[in-house]
Amino acid sequence: MGSLGQILRHPDEIYLLLKLKMEIKKAQKQIPPGEHWRICYSLLHNVSTSFSYVIHQLRTDLRNPMCVFYLVLRALDTVEDDTSISKEVKLPILTDFHRHIYDRDWHFSCGRNEFKVLMDQFHHVSSAFLQLERGYQEVIEDITKRMGAGMAKFICQEVETMEDHTEYCYYVAGLLGFGLSKLFLASGLEVLTPDWEQLSNSMGLFLHKTHIIKDYLEDINEIPEPRKFWPRQIWSKYVGKLEDFKDEENSTKAVQCLNYMVTDALIHIEDCFKYMAALRDPTIFRFCAIPQIMAIGTLSLCYDNVQVFRSVVKVRRGITAKVMDRTKTMDDVYGAFYDFSCMLNAKVDKKDPNATETLHRLEVVQKLCRDIGVLQKRNSLVKDGAQPKPLIIVMLLVLLLAIGFAYLRANRVIEINNAISDPDIIMNTVSKFFSN
Repeated sequence: MGSLGQILRHPDEIYLLLKLKMEIKKAQKQIPPGEHWRICYSLLHNVSTSFSYVIHQLRTDLRNPMCVFYLVLRALDTVEDDTSISKEVKLPILTDFHRHIYDRDWHFSCGRNEFKVLMDQFHHVSSAFLQLERGYQEVIEDITKRMGAGMAKFICQEVETMEDHTEYCYYVAGLLGFGLSKLFLASGLEVLTPDWEQLSNSMGLFLHKTHIIKDYLEDINEIPEPRKFWPRQIWSKYVGKLEDFKDEENSTKAVQCLNYMVTDALIHIEDCFKYMAALRDPTIFRFCAIPQIMAIGTLSLCYDNVQVFRSVVKVRRGITAKVMDRTKTMDDVYGAFYDFSCMLNAKVDKKDPNATETLHRLEVVQKLCRDIGVLQKRNSLVKDGAQPKPLIIVMLLVLLLAIGFAYLRANRVIEINNAISDPDIIMNTVSKFFSN
């Protein structure tokens, strides 16, 4: 019921949540004919609903290459992440993956849940890849080859220094930024600026450094052995082993190291602004901007938050729906970054060892947003409005009950008569409806 509780505390988000859900359902129907494409778009939705949404809203001629590109790299990432695969088996798969995408018969089962399904169904991804125009194929092959080689390098060595950390993020995300830029160029919808390589790299680094921060617990708890992407040069100043951050007695040290990692990620924001401001196509702009806004939102939640080492920390769905609905121009990007950077700023403790540097980087971001963006006459993404009155809450409950009945009927989960006798079933169903 936590999801439903959030909905009742933020009633202004209900419409946007419903709108987003309907748009996602509508987008899922907009797929090209053929079994390979049907399965590819289904796989895309299962491995990432958010990226599925931003890919679906792209123009038709770019949507299919982007779908395939994302699935290929997710499959490559699944091989890298599976710590049950021996190094001797994993290394040649990573370095040869760019060849496997041409082979409709290639198969390698690994990963868990939806990622295992992706690997088991990868022959459909290869078949879809082979239907793309040659220009798109060349970009995807090149980036997959370079990324696989970089992943293989760090299978053989740990992330020791901050330079290693940045290099690893370049291989797994900076190269993704390169590939996206080249796909945009191949589509004829964008042109590349002289500094596109640096800016593309920063776009990828900002996203992936954020993922590494928020995924600490998932990575460290990986079975049969942990994944370690935080640089030893930094965490070893606080604890003897990276997994020691999970222990409550190390909470203060864990948070200090976390704050350093967040501060390091902030350095890429100015480049990200430059990259997004140069985009011309509105659908490509939204494709790039929405994940960047979600990243700064995630950093604002993670900063100084010991829960990163205890549980999952993520932006709530209502704010995600706001971001997806409101992100249309660079002014929207500046406004969102300003909101989240202010939220992060308010959490900075002057006693934190990195407080001065954190505040400096936030000041740079906020100044850019104020000087370039239009921050007046806009609704904040993160500030709560007035508390809903009791009558409004009652009306919302009636609406949610109606949604629950409709959802149950459409999905034939239970008989309506049974639902009437147990209102908790309806409320749990409503919660599930909004959390899906």
